[in-house]
Parts: sequence; structure tokens; C-alpha cells
Amino acid sequence: MKLYKYINILFIFSGSLVHAQDSLLSKLDAVDIALENNYDIRIAEGNVESAANNASIYNSGYLPTLSATGGASYTVNNNDVKYHSGDHVEENGAKNQAYNASVGIGYTVFDGLGRKYNYAQLKETYNLTELQSRQVIENSILNLFILYYDVARLTQNVNSQRETIDISSRRLLRMKYGYEYGQNTQLDMLNAEVDFNNDSITFLNLRQELENVKRDLNVILGRDVNTAYSVDTTIHYMDGLFKEQLMENAMKNNVAVLQNERVLQNAQYDIGINQSGLLPQLGLRAAYNYNNRFNDQTSPVESAKSLGPVLSANLNWNIFDGGFTKTRIQNSKIAVNNQEISLLQTKQVLQRNMNNAWGIYQNALFVLQAQNKNLQTNQRNFERTLEQQKLGQITSIEFRQAQLNLLNAQVNYNQAKYSAKTAELALLQLSGDLLMAEF
Repeated sequence: MKLYKYINILFIFSGSLVHAQDSLLSKLDAVDIALENNYDIRIAEGNVESAANNASIYNSGYLPTLSATGGASYTVNNNDVKYHSGDHVEENGAKNQAYNASVGIGYTVFDGLGRKYNYAQLKETYNLTELQSRQVIENSILNLFILYYDVARLTQNVNSQRETIDISSRRLLRMKYGYEYGQNTQLDMLNAEVDFNNDSITFLNLRQELENVKRDLNVILGRDVNTAYSVDTTIHYMDGLFKEQLMENAMKNNVAVLQNERVLQNAQYDIGINQSGLLPQLGLRAAYNYNNRFNDQTSPVESAKSLGPVLSANLNWNIFDGGFTKTRIQNSKIAVNNQEISLLQTKQVLQRNMNNAWGIYQNALFVLQAQNKNLQTNQRNFERTLEQQKLGQITSIEFRQAQLNLLNAQVNYNQAKYSAKTAELALLQLSGDLLMAEF
């Protein structure tokens, strides 16, 4: 292959690396878009709205009921009536008419306190639904930044690989020049060509992986999966994180613990609801009634009309229902005990997870520092190797090894940077502080 053909290939490949500048998706913009569009968050918000409706005073049983009824009837009969007095009345087409209307209000004065505990339970269920929504938001935000930082990591890896291709392309041209002028062997040129091809393949695979992860992030954001963008590759780590303080926050603010506490409270309300079956129920009703009736000739009364208020009270006391209420009370107490055990288990698991997350976080910070030093060392080593290569003091294989060492160090440092940040966010989620984190 002639020299100009090599140059043409490199020019075409270099041109393929130039892309239009995509709009920057900042971290804050990503959060805002996810909170507005993420499907799981939108469903969770709908569940909270439904729970708020259920916890309303209109669903409590505390308000009175107001009803209105009305009716009318009209009948035509052929009557043949004989009275004990001996009178006999026969009428064909006898007409009877009746009209009635009523407006009434009813109120349960006392229902054994079941209404009180049921209403409290509905409000506690609303609080639980809010916590479930918060958990969905936390999980969505964490997944969002895992993908966001993965896009950032791959973006930097693609850039590093692009620099590697640039180095390999210049090396290939030098080997080609040297071979045509008799300064290098054909083996040197072929090795350079193989290295350039391998770097090109790696670059294309990395770029494809980056595009795939970008689409994954678009799904989390709830927007068109093919939306083009770039991300902010800077990282900010939080200062002043202390294990004891985080553990204390976790016991107070961790969403799983808070949910278990709400479930326990609801179980306790169940005892009160079931115990209400042992007490009487008292209800009042007031109504204003209207009745008007027109009778046929067979009736001793030609017409009757009534209009006026009606007051009534009813008392119901199920003194013994065969033991069903007693059984429900016993089972509700067992449920409370089980939920208390579940809460203890949740806290113990949280302590374990917090200790594990703290260890992972500390290890990630150490690896980050070590990889940073390793990158600096490999950068200096490559710079010296590059100078020696220009002077012809090292072999092509030694140069390639230094080049790969630098690339691996860059990739490992990128991985360490974002692994440390995601470990930090996972720790903050467990402590209940994720939504206040610095991204």
C-alpha cells in the first residue's frame, strides 16, 4: 500500500471522530427532567394523590349523611267490596293516587371508636404512601446518576482512546516513512498497522457502548431515547462524612425504617378498629316527610295528607358475635408483635448495609488516590518513552507497552473516580440523606 493511501485512511478515520457539539445535560437539568418525566415517579405521585383522597375528611365517616327521597303511584282497579255491615260497593276504574317526599339527615354519634382508628389509619397510610413515593424518587435519582456517571466515564474513555488512536496513527506514518526510506523493517510497519487497527476497533466498540448507555439514561429521564446530549464529567465529593453521624441519620431517616414504623402504627390502629366491635353503636336521624294519598270510593277515607318532622335514634350492641371479634383482636395483636420484630430486623439489616457501604466507600476513596498516583506515574513514563522513541533508543514493542500502560491507567482512574462517587451516593441513600447530596 502506498504512503498516500495510508494518509487517506487516517484522514477519513479522523474525520469520523468529529461530531456536532451536543447540548450539555447538566446534573441539575437531569434531576429536573427525571422528576417531571420519569415514569416510576409519575406513578408514585398518582399513588400519593389517591392516598390523599382516601385520607380526606370525606372518607372518614365523621360527616353526616343527607338524603332525599320522593315517589308517586297511580293505580286503576275494578273493585267489588262487601263490608261486615252488609254494604256492598262495586266500582269499575277505581283510581288511587299517592305522593310522598322526604329529606333526612343521619349521623353516627358513636361507633365504638372504630371510626376514630380507621381515620387515623387512613392518614397513616397516606404517610406510608408518601414514604413509598420518596423511595421511588431516591431509587430513580440513584439510578439516574449511576447511568449519568457511566456516560461521563465512557465519554472520557472514548476521548482517551481517541488520543491513543492519534498516537498510533502518527506512529504508523513514521513506520511507513521509515520503511519506504529503508530505516525500518516491514515487521515494524506491520506491527504499527495492527496496533492502529486494534485501537480503532476498541474506539468503535467504546463509542457504541457510550451510545447504548446514553439511551438507557434517556429512558430514566422519560424522554425520546435518541435525544442527543453530552454530560458534565466533573466530580464533586462531599466533605465531612462521618460514619457515626451517618449511622445515626440512617436510624432516623432511612426510608425503609420509616416505612416499617408506619406499618407498625397501622397495625396498632387495627387493634382499636377490631376492639370497637365490643362496644355499642349509637345513631341519630332527623327527617322532614310529606305524604298525600287520594283513595277510591271503596276506602272509608277519601284522602289523607301528612307533613312534618321525624326524629329517631337507634342503638345497636352486638353483645356476643360467636367469638369473631375476639379472634380478630387476638390476630391484630399478633400482627403488631410481628411488625415490631420486622422493624428490629430492618434496623439490624440497615446497620449491616451501612457498615458495608462505609467500607466500600472508604476503599473506593483509597483506590481513587492510588489510581491517580498510578496515572501520574504512567504519564511521566510515557513522556520519557516518547522522547526515547523519537531518538530511536527503544523498540516499537517497548513504546507500545508504555502507550498501553498509560491508556489502562487513564481507564482505571476514570473508573475509580465514578465508582467513588456512586459509592458515596449509595451510602447517602442508606443514611436518608441522598436528596440533600451534592452531585
